[in-house]
Amino acid sequence: MKVNVGGFDRLLRITAGVVLLALTAMGTIGLWGLVGIVPLATGLVRFCPIYGLIGLNTCPLSGASTK
Repeated sequence: MKVNVGGFDRLLRITAGVVLLALTAMGTIGLWGLVGIVPLATGLVRFCPIYGLIGLNTCPLSGASTK
């Protein structure tokens, strides 16, 4: 699995995921906030399947891969 999520993109994804999950846990927003799992997971593993499908890569390192 190739890395296709760069640093800034990763930071935004993790932040958005944590905020959505925290708001859901506090009862501020409904269960739809569980969608925060998606940006959190893609930020943590640095791979976005949709980016892979459309050929987008925000990672500055070309040919980077996870171990």
